Amino acid sequence: MTFDLNRCLEVLERTPRALELLLLELSPEWTMHNEGPDTWSPYDVVGHLIHGERTDWMARMDIILSDQADKTFATFDRVAQFRESQGKPLATLLAEFHEVRTANLFKVRTRHLTDADLDRTGTHPKFGTVTLRQLVATWAVHDLDHLAQISRVMAKQLKVEVGPWVEYMRVVRD
Repeated sequence: MTFDLNRCLEVLERTPRALELLLLELSPEWTMHNEGPDTWSPYDVVGHLIHGERTDWMARMDIILSDQADKTFATFDRVAQFRESQGKPLATLLAEFHEVRTANLFKVRTRHLTDADLDRTGTHPKFGTVTLRQLVATWAVHDLDHLAQISRVMAKQLKVEVGPWVEYMRVVRD
């Protein structure tokens, strides 16, 4: 599929509801467990998504669309959620994510981005020159990546319990 802003926005606007439907009111055995040391639980992923909404995607879009000479992005703190989400109920995090994502998508839509805007560039601290088009595509794929991660982490909670069917359950073998 070639990039289309509206197709990316379709995914981005659905992610909060998908997470709410999947995670809201589940027991902590589903939402608080991870895959081992240095891995994230579904709860952690939601916190990470919130932090990205608040500090990454729109901030980088603003830099790309600005007229400033230096278009270098700040480094993103990929583990800030452990500090920022601490003690918050998952329901609160899901509501917060829904709210901040809705506000961000409203800002994107009201900018009426053109192809020329999407071709504008910024400088990623690791990857160098990137376009706004790549940033938005990455934002959508980032959501899909974390939805897959959450599904995998949850499925692995029952890895042993599926018995011989593990042969057919790639989600728990990978």
